[in-house]
Amino acid sequence: MDTRLDSRINPAGPLAAIDMGSNSFRLELGAMPQGRYRRIDYLKETVRLGAGLDGSGMLTEDAAQRGLACLRRFSSRLAGFEPGQVRAVATQTLREARNRNAFLLRAQEALGFPIEVVSGREEARLIYAGVNQMQPGDARRLVIDIGGRSTELILGEGRTPLVAESFGVGCVSLSMRFFAGGHITQAGFRAAQVAAGAELEEALQPFARSNWTQALGSSGTAGAVSQLLLASGVTDGRITPAGLRWCIERCLQAGHIDRIELPGLKPERRAVLPGGLAILYTLATHFDINTLQPAKGALRQGVIVDLHERLIASQQARPGDVRDHSVAELQRRFEVDKGQAGRVAKVALALFDNAMPDAEAETRRELAWACALHEMGQMVSHHDHHRHSAYLLANVDAAGFSQSQQRRVGELVLGQRGGLRKIEPQLASETFAWQVMCLRLAVIKCHARGEVDARALNLRVKQREAHLAWREAWPEQHPRTAYLLQEEAAVWSRSGPLRLLLPS
Repeated sequence: MDTRLDSRINPAGPLAAIDMGSNSFRLELGAMPQGRYRRIDYLKETVRLGAGLDGSGMLTEDAAQRGLACLRRFSSRLAGFEPGQVRAVATQTLREARNRNAFLLRAQEALGFPIEVVSGREEARLIYAGVNQMQPGDARRLVIDIGGRSTELILGEGRTPLVAESFGVGCVSLSMRFFAGGHITQAGFRAAQVAAGAELEEALQPFARSNWTQALGSSGTAGAVSQLLLASGVTDGRITPAGLRWCIERCLQAGHIDRIELPGLKPERRAVLPGGLAILYTLATHFDINTLQPAKGALRQGVIVDLHERLIASQQARPGDVRDHSVAELQRRFEVDKGQAGRVAKVALALFDNAMPDAEAETRRELAWACALHEMGQMVSHHDHHRHSAYLLANVDAAGFSQSQQRRVGELVLGQRGGLRKIEPQLASETFAWQVMCLRLAVIKCHARGEVDARALNLRVKQREAHLAWREAWPEQHPRTAYLLQEEAAVWSRSGPLRLLLPS
């Protein structure tokens, strides 16, 4: 997947965010001249992707087709946009779907741009970025976003999210489970609130009422309930426990989702309203929320803010964004030997610049992150630490990274030593193959864990052959390293897509 940024793109120019949610898909076009957000266009379609997960966790073909049709329509609106101007993110449904990779291949073809599956905490971070951009403030606040299959809670102050968590309960999943067939009962509401409370119980302490002064509700569910309360004259748009009880009572009186008639409620919202109300009322009672204000920002604006910041960072002399801070924090948490990581990075990047001098900055940065974290698994065990490192990288929460990018960096780390068959599918990408070779050569070069001359080895590339060069006396001065390099050449000759050739 190509996630590279073009340094020629104007960060203040038009940018696009696609939010592939469990209930709706949204396309937001916006720009940030002088750091101020300006909406250009907004498209939304109710897709109900989350309702298309069957009992075995597979996305059904009907749901897939709804999503693909929507993405094709979005694609026509994105005509003329460069890849670096567009970021598409998928959330809980595709975090859960067992056949997500097959769907993503089709979805990327339909949209014409890469799609990233983000973790729950990364989704929460982006939601907060959107809310803070559209509704800045210095007060400690709780931001709530109820989606189709997950609910995000973020405690933040100013621009900084202090605690961000995602919980596996949403308006679609709860409505399907406790209001089956569209039937609305008192027992269904009680059961839905118990289920929501059980999922959210671990959040009671970090998001307790004493930790914030303002509560904001972002995105679909909160916005829909706010609008119907305002249109019905119950409140001025604020969501209160009394207002929620009024909404629940109207739903019970209707008895079925098809008979819910409330001012300001859009028809496509009816099917998921009971589940959304159950979550909101559970949050209000468990977290002592007397007033939930509708928020102006959401995930899609946060994606544009994040893309804008990445573009600015990519044009600096030393590119850096929130992902670099995450890597530094992981080094600290897993007690990585930063000196060794730095030595390996210095050698690997010098070799990679020889091998692929025209590589995009993002590709080079992924190799640098792999070097920085290639030994993080040693905190688990020195034995097979590359496997532990790869597992941790694929599963740890790292702000700024999508799950797909984390896996790519993890696959590089997995390939740092041993045979190549374990990463054989990824080696089909020539860029990945060169990244792996340079990382492996750097690990060998630095195996003694002392100071090294990054220029002692050079690569000259001819088609898919890597010609390694060194000074004439170097092998005699470093016989063990020379031996390991000969072993490495044999590994690539047995099963690699590239060939490593040493001086005769």
